[in-house]
Amino acid sequence: MERGTKTKRLEANPWQLVRQTMGGRRDIADKFRHFVSAMGHYGREELVRERLLRLRRLGHIDIIPNRVQRIVGAIDMLRFFIVPAAVDYYDDKGIDFRFHTLLRFLDDPASIIDPTGFNSTRDNIIGHVMQVVHANPQYDFQLLDTFDDGMEQMERQVRDVLEGRHPRAASILAIVEEPDYHARLLEHIKAYRNAPGRDSLVRTNVSQNFHAEERTFGTVPAAMRYFSRMPATMAGAIAHLMTVQRFPTHLAEPEPARDHAA
Repeated sequence: MERGTKTKRLEANPWQLVRQTMGGRRDIADKFRHFVSAMGHYGREELVRERLLRLRRLGHIDIIPNRVQRIVGAIDMLRFFIVPAAVDYYDDKGIDFRFHTLLRFLDDPASIIDPTGFNSTRDNIIGHVMQVVHANPQYDFQLLDTFDDGMEQMERQVRDVLEGRHPRAASILAIVEEPDYHARLLEHIKAYRNAPGRDSLVRTNVSQNFHAEERTFGTVPAAMRYFSRMPATMAGAIAHLMTVQRFPTHLAEPEPARDHAA
């Protein structure tokens, strides 16, 4: 889709979108229950540690940052990559980022409170990928690899959205602004399951305007390497957050080596 192309998402009445993303009483009750459950995972370092250890066993990471480093890294990921890249993208689409965030919250409150995904359930991660045209879903796919059926369920639920069977299909489709996103996502999921890491689905504005940031935060291994470069103490973390106001390119993931073979 070309930059600036109009979509049904842009033409819908805002209140209609709000009602569609909220759903009925049962939907609201389910969302509130999932949100409370997600909040209950916060502060449980043993659960996060277990997921990180599994990521290391899978070969997705080779170093585990401590808790302070993960907090600082997550804040940097939000302020230098996730938020500015999203604002840039939605501004180009003519979509109010704040209103879009509200719709995402109404669709699935639990999916937007955990930027690293380490406290999220399998279905929280899947729902998040389905409701947002992702900068790069590779990070989320690698998180789903920590669940035995993570990518299998990812593929199944995207198919269900495309075929109208998913219980949140109407809500998700009220948010996503690119009509072909889920079809492209499904093809990428199948490619990832066949050969992880060989292909990518990087959003156009990200590849153009946030190349170094995406290279650093777009996959779990790269993000964890950045996190491990963060201060390991609370005093150092506070100093970093107060003094570093722009993405520190000297800490960015290096460009991959070019193959000069003929």
